[in-house]
Amino acid sequence: MVKPGFPACLALLLAACAPRLADAPALPPAPRPPAPVAVDFVEVDKSDRTLTLFGQGQVLRRYTGLQFGDAPHGHKRFEGDERTPEGRYVIDYRNPQSAYHLSLHISYPDAQDRAYAQSFGRSPGGQIFIHGQPNGVEHRIAGDWTDGCIALANHEIEEIWRFVPDGTPIEIRP
Repeated sequence: MVKPGFPACLALLLAACAPRLADAPALPPAPRPPAPVAVDFVEVDKSDRTLTLFGQGQVLRRYTGLQFGDAPHGHKRFEGDERTPEGRYVIDYRNPQSAYHLSLHISYPDAQDRAYAQSFGRSPGGQIFIHGQPNGVEHRIAGDWTDGCIALANHEIEEIWRFVPDGTPIEIRP
């Protein structure tokens, strides 16, 4: 609506010159952080719920608010105990077809883990990963919900996926 006394042709001219939202250029994507020095060690602290990437002894990145299995305290001993292992392992392969966005496999169980479980006539379990949220879920599920894996937000596992090569040692602390 044009105010009384305002020339209609001037109102049309101003409207024609105003940029339309559809014609506005898209904003560029947020800049991604530069790749850090090569990651050569990963540390998970279960009590602090942190995952830290190291390169040449220096902290490169730290992620907080990790999610674990339904029984987050104590070392994984048996299949189905819903605990996250503790100790030194290796990131030995990655799964781009994961049901949990992306996932990096942790080399649990080692020989000691297998021997312990076998002494009780049980399986130590396996298939322990660092992964994102379930496919189709963009927000973080509340609480501890994995079967012993380490879960992060999808954008965090994407960054870790880019920075952590296969063969990287990982230490999971209580």
